[in-house]
Amino acid sequence: MGTRSALKQAFFVREGAAPPRFRAVERIVSLSYGDRGSGNAIFQGDNLPILAELLPAFREKVRCIYIDPPYNNDERYAHYDDTMGHERWLKEITARLELLSQFLREDGSLWVSIDDTEIHYLKVAADRIMGRKNFVATVVWQHRLSRENRKVFSNNHEYLLVYARNARKFGRSRNLLPVPLEIKKRYRNPDDDPRGPWQSVSANVQAGHATPSQFYRIVGPTGRSHDPPNGRCWVYSEPKMHREISKRRVWFGRNGDGVPRLKRFLDGARTGVTPQTLWTAQEAGTTDLAKKHLLDLFPRMRLFDTPKPELLVHRIIQIASDPGDLVLDAYLGSGTTAAVAHKTGRRYIAIENGRHAITHCARRLRRVVEGEKGGISELVGWEGGGGYDFFRLTP
Repeated sequence: MGTRSALKQAFFVREGAAPPRFRAVERIVSLSYGDRGSGNAIFQGDNLPILAELLPAFREKVRCIYIDPPYNNDERYAHYDDTMGHERWLKEITARLELLSQFLREDGSLWVSIDDTEIHYLKVAADRIMGRKNFVATVVWQHRLSRENRKVFSNNHEYLLVYARNARKFGRSRNLLPVPLEIKKRYRNPDDDPRGPWQSVSANVQAGHATPSQFYRIVGPTGRSHDPPNGRCWVYSEPKMHREISKRRVWFGRNGDGVPRLKRFLDGARTGVTPQTLWTAQEAGTTDLAKKHLLDLFPRMRLFDTPKPELLVHRIIQIASDPGDLVLDAYLGSGTTAAVAHKTGRRYIAIENGRHAITHCARRLRRVVEGEKGGISELVGWEGGGGYDFFRLTP
């Protein structure tokens, strides 16, 4: 099967779109694995010409882009030297961001891992390309728990710069995170409400923008009267508050004479929690956790020095996409993004240069298809399946 036919089967059959002519890539049968027509692909080669080849076919079709580019932090790692020099680094990352931005859907988002070395320059470049109004957040990730005593400061965090193609549309479409256990523990059911566990929240708010209908006296079940505190008002108008009381949605304490508070039920009003900008190691994993996972997969493989854990990328993909969406990673590294996308039912385009596109990425994805149990596998109930195609950039 020729390259054009292979790409058509991999990407275009379900979408009904005409396949482009990819003159610069060829499908490598021996490195592809599992189901054909999966919509998943690993590309080996320089990401700039590969992105240029893919853009006509995938313009505005990608829901989530995550990249972990070189940080230009003057470190020498096992698989590459991160010593590019500022001007060259900025020029190269800018060229790639300009291409990547064109792949995003209207509700899509771009996530970039970075550290202190270049974050401020990257922010300025990304503001220009994506538009300052489409900057969403800077996420701080606790990437290590141990203390680095050889440095002036022990640097225990990295960053994620988050941009949207259209911040307003991304804000409406992004997903909430599952309610964590520590929040679920706050919900109780002291009055045996048939609607299930609940927690109480304040029934009054600041009065700065209040209307006259929000100032009144509430009489509780025992006859005790309650006025809003100074400088505050009731959250509802008086008629609505009476309706909420009649529906047993207002709590006056176990004895009925407490200050009124609103009942918020675990099953109903909320389907998740808003993502915060501080991601702890417990929530998103660490570099050491990622190394242990890779060592379990491939005990004799030369590991990456700073691989990203599946928990971190899972959190990104969980917020920024839904099953069936297309995810893109132009700096695949050890293969984490593709592995997480595969396990969570997303389609993916993954690009990596050098030999480790085969030795790390393709081998790891083969194990994923076969049902490997590390990383997020238990969390998402991964049992194996699917497939991917492997393509190589040709001269």
